[in-house]
Amino acid sequence: MIQTIRKMQKLTNKEEEIMMVLWTKKKAFIKEVLAEFSTSKPHYNTMSTIVRNLENKGFVGHEAFGNTHRYFPMITKEAYRKKFINSTIADYYDNSYKSLVS
Repeated sequence: MIQTIRKMQKLTNKEEEIMMVLWTKKKAFIKEVLAEFSTSKPHYNTMSTIVRNLENKGFVGHEAFGNTHRYFPMITKEAYRKKFINSTIADYYDNSYKSLVS
């Protein structure tokens, strides 16, 4: 994984949706990611821009096939979830899982 967990940024809702597709598929072209969106399907160029932003943030890598890229996650779903669950608990529940559950 390229980025360390400490430097990881929180993703936007749309970025998280895209990452969910990539975590499930392991590798996908933009068209394959778009096919997974049944409602509120973004335009191809918008999706491509979001995926490139994810790549710049270190969440996604790519393999080139001529002018086309196949994208894959660079960070695991578990690492992302752990980082932001832990920071949420620290920020809102004073590092107490007991407070979170109640």
